[in-house]
Amino acid sequence: MPLVVPGINSADGNSTESWMQKLAGKKITESGSSDDTNFAKSDLPQNHRVVEGDSMMTMDHNPDRLNIHTDKDGVIKKVTHG
Repeated sequence: MPLVVPGINSADGNSTESWMQKLAGKKITESGSSDDTNFAKSDLPQNHRVVEGDSMMTMDHNPDRLNIHTDKDGVIKKVTHG
């Protein structure tokens, strides 16, 4: 029986891997539209958080929350769920 974890093994395009492909190397923008170097915050799922650089974050686990990890310049380096 396959392991089913909400938000991770999703077949609807909301998997961690699909978000990583959409976001890797881009910056989150407050306004405008998504393009090759930017991703509009309005295009993200409602349940998300952006973790900048080495910032601290709460350790509450929410398997449906998209965590977007950026470097010090705001470029997306990693995407996780939890």
